[in-house]
Amino acid sequence: MGCIEYVATIGSVLLMIMTLPFSLFWCFKIVQEYERAVIFRLGRLKQGGARGPGMFFIVPCVDSYCKVDLRTVSFDVPPQEALTKDSVTVTVDAVVYYRIQDPLNAVVKVANYSNSTRLLAMTTLRNILGTRNLAEILSDREAISHAMQSSLDVATDPWGVKVERVEIKDVSLPQQLQRAMAAEAEATREARAKVIAAEGEMRASRALKEASDVINESPAALQLRYLQTLNNISAEKNSTIIFPLPIDILSYFVNNRGPKVLTQLKLYKT
Repeated sequence: MGCIEYVATIGSVLLMIMTLPFSLFWCFKIVQEYERAVIFRLGRLKQGGARGPGMFFIVPCVDSYCKVDLRTVSFDVPPQEALTKDSVTVTVDAVVYYRIQDPLNAVVKVANYSNSTRLLAMTTLRNILGTRNLAEILSDREAISHAMQSSLDVATDPWGVKVERVEIKDVSLPQQLQRAMAAEAEATREARAKVIAAEGEMRASRALKEASDVINESPAALQLRYLQTLNNISAEKNSTIIFPLPIDILSYFVNNRGPKVLTQLKLYKT
């Protein structure tokens, strides 16, 4: 301290003594458990580090102090519009949680640590989005959050700020891109459904072929199947029952009696 500073300090102490006990109201200060006080004496940082929690003493007219909150603070990163690595425009917003781990650096080395952290978070989010593809942004949000947290933590460490967590809230896509992706997904599902239906038809045809081979080996099996079908129809309380008649039975009448019937019809017409 210089000579003038010594004189100012001694004068403040004498004034405090002369105005006792009223000066004690300006000498003793209290900070909460979650706060710390950084004291400056004539513009210089006072030795001993941050004070608190509890009561501490300052010299009026010479000392000034600044309170710092050590609790975790969260803020929303405004939606940031950025161009991805594959030239797609996306809008992403996030949430950042941070706290003060060094009150002295938070007061001395940065003018406004809260505003500086907010601006840095917005810039970091845009930079990270520019290095990712659209598929990575949509499917791997945790990796983006971790990369953003690491980058912010390194940048804010000289300010005495500790970034505890970063979470991606929402990813917004343009309307045209959403419609295109929906159409692509619908076409993919339809193609998959057609493939599944074709596989089902193929398996059903194989099963029918095996069943026909079994029935062909035993003629009585076809008759049993015929009777079983009639039993199923009668169990449903239907008023009409259709009896299937094999074409082989009618072939005899078609081949032998068919020409005679036609001749008789011609004679009748004549």
